[in-house]
Amino acid sequence: MPVNAVARIVGEHDTRLWRVIRYYVDDARSRVSMKDVVSVAVDETSAAKGHSYVTVFTDVEQSKVLFVAPGNDPHTLDAFRQDVLAHGGDPLSIEQFCSDLSPAFISGIQKHFPKSSLTFDKFHVSKLLGDAVDQVRRSEQRSRPELKRSRYVWLKNPSNLTEEQQSQIQQLSKLNLKTAKAYQIRLTFQDFWKQPKENAEAFLKQWYFWATHSRLEPIIKAAKSIKKHKKGIMEWFKSKITNGLSEGLNSLIQSTKRKARGYRTIENFITMIYLTLGKLDFQLPI
Repeated sequence: MPVNAVARIVGEHDTRLWRVIRYYVDDARSRVSMKDVVSVAVDETSAAKGHSYVTVFTDVEQSKVLFVAPGNDPHTLDAFRQDVLAHGGDPLSIEQFCSDLSPAFISGIQKHFPKSSLTFDKFHVSKLLGDAVDQVRRSEQRSRPELKRSRYVWLKNPSNLTEEQQSQIQQLSKLNLKTAKAYQIRLTFQDFWKQPKENAEAFLKQWYFWATHSRLEPIIKAAKSIKKHKKGIMEWFKSKITNGLSEGLNSLIQSTKRKARGYRTIENFITMIYLTLGKLDFQLPI
C-alpha cells in the first residue's frame, strides 16, 4: 500500500511517515556487512519521468540490493566504493562486475575497482543488435511498405514467435529484404553464447567479418561496438554472470513505483528500494 494511502488511513502527514521509514531502513542498513561480496551487477533504473535515474548495485550471489545511488554517472561507482568500506567490505575483494555497455559504468569500475574483472551483460549486447535490426527495418520500410507493422517480429527470437508471427516472418524472408539479412546476422550471433570457450573467439571473428561486410550501416556499427567491447564480452565465458537478476529487480522497482504513483523525492524512492529488495534485518521493538 502506498505511504500516502497509509497516511490518510492513520490521519498522519505522509512526510512524517517517510521519516519513520527512513529511520528504520537506515538503522537496518547500518548493520549490513559487505565483507563477503565478490560479484556485483550494476544497472540503472528510471526514478522519474524525463532523465532522472538511480543506479542499483546488486549482490549476485545473495540476490539482494546492496546500494542505490542517485544518477547514472561514474561517480555512482565511487559512492558504492565508499559504501562498501562503510559496511566492512574491501573494494579490492570484489572479483567481478556485470554491467551494460555504458561508458560511465565502464570508466567508474576501472577507476574505483581496478582489481575487478568486468563482464558485459549478454542481454544488453544482444539488444545492441536488436536495435540495429530495427534501424534497418525503419529505413527500408520507406520503400517496402510490406514491412509496416512487423517491428516486433524481427525483435523476437524464433522460439518466442506466435504462429501468426512465424507465418509473417516466413513470408517476409522470401522477399530479399535488407531487414531479413540483418535479422539473420542477429540470430547467428545468438549462437556465440553457445560456443565452447575455446571456440568462442574464432566464432566471433568469423561473425564480425560477415557483419562488417553486410553493407548494412546499423549492423556494421553494432559489430564494431561489439569488437570494441570484446574483452568484457569474452569474460562471460569465465564468469557466466549476467544482469538478469538486476533486470528482474528493476521490474519490481518500476512496478512498485507505478503502484505508488511516484515517490515525490529521490530519497523516498531509494528508501523504498532498500525496504523491498535489500533483505534488511529490521530489529523492531516488540
